[in-house]
Amino acid sequence: MTDLDLGRDGYQYPVPGPANTNLADILERVLDKGIVIAGDIKIDLLDIELLTIRLRLFVASVDTAKKAGIDWWETDPALSSRAARNSLQDENRELRERLEALEAKTDETSDR
Repeated sequence: MTDLDLGRDGYQYPVPGPANTNLADILERVLDKGIVIAGDIKIDLLDIELLTIRLRLFVASVDTAKKAGIDWWETDPALSSRAARNSLQDENRELRERLEALEAKTDETSDR
C-alpha cells in the first residue's frame, strides 16, 4: 500500500519512496547516452569585449563518441602513437618530394 500525504489543497498525494538510483547507474546512463555541457564566459569592460571563452564539454563512452562522429584522439599525434607515426610518414614523404624537386632543378641548371 502507498503512503499518502495531505497537500495544502486538501487532496492526498502519494509520498515518493526513496530513490534507488546510485552513482553507478547515473554514470552508466550518462556514458551510454552522452551529455553535452556548454557555456560561455565573457569579460567586458565599458562595453568592450576583452575576453570570451567558449566551453563545450562532451561526456560519453568511447563507443558513444564514435557513434557521434567524434574520434579526435585517434588522429591527434600527441594522443595516439599511430597518428604520430602517420604524421611522421606524411612529413617524410613531403620532404622527400621537395628534395627530389630541388635535385631535379639543380640537375637542370648544371646541364646548361
